Amino acid sequence: MTAAPLSPEELERYARHIVLPEVGGAGQQRLKRARVLVVGAGGLGAPVLQYLAAAGIGTLGVVDDDTVSLSNLQRQVIHDTASVGEAKNASAARAIARINPGVTVEAYDLRLTTGNARELVRGYDIVADGSDNFDTRYAVADACEAEEKPLVHAAVGRFDGSITVLKPFEADGDGRLNPSYRDLFPEPPPPGMVPSCAEAGVLGALTGVIGTLQAMEVIKLVTGIGEPLVGRLLLYDGLGARFDTVRYRRPAA
Repeated sequence: MTAAPLSPEELERYARHIVLPEVGGAGQQRLKRARVLVVGAGGLGAPVLQYLAAAGIGTLGVVDDDTVSLSNLQRQVIHDTASVGEAKNASAARAIARINPGVTVEAYDLRLTTGNARELVRGYDIVADGSDNFDTRYAVADACEAEEKPLVHAAVGRFDGSITVLKPFEADGDGRLNPSYRDLFPEPPPPGMVPSCAEAGVLGALTGVIGTLQAMEVIKLVTGIGEPLVGRLLLYDGLGARFDTVRYRRPAA
């Protein structure tokens, strides 16, 4: 599909992208044509949606079945006090329209499961997972692998976070298939081993750091610039202000 030429308003809006030789007008056109599904409109999904909307992603799908609560506002910056009690999808869509009215929002007021995941991801180019539970993470990852959709996965804990890009349907430079989510995390931890944010807490700004990195990886994938975090898990220690990278591979057959 060929996107319509960038309008004078779009040329001005995206001028700082277009002047980048690595992006340029062609890259901005790719952003405009792109369809990105964001799972969760919470702590990670908030900055992902905001920066992708600002970047000019043409269509953003949002999957979330929750409503905004007052305790969300410390980190879920796409929502505001007036949106407490409202569906997160509706609140997020309104915020996206304020940021960039040229972005189309497709909202799914439901929980992503193994039963509906493949149908949801099938209609998108890239998926960004901002979910906060292992059932959803495995369902998203398995669906993206089956449908051959790149997945930008991230997770946060109290003061630390991680992010990686999964393309297990493609091979690396050695002809070896890229690793999958299950190569990185073969099975979920026992119930209760990993406390939720409600139980353990999370520093609000941390979700902004990791969610913004997710948005960066999505933009790299869409425009074809840089080196995505395929086979690399980027770890961030917020208290130590330190980034580390762990490489991982698919086990040899």
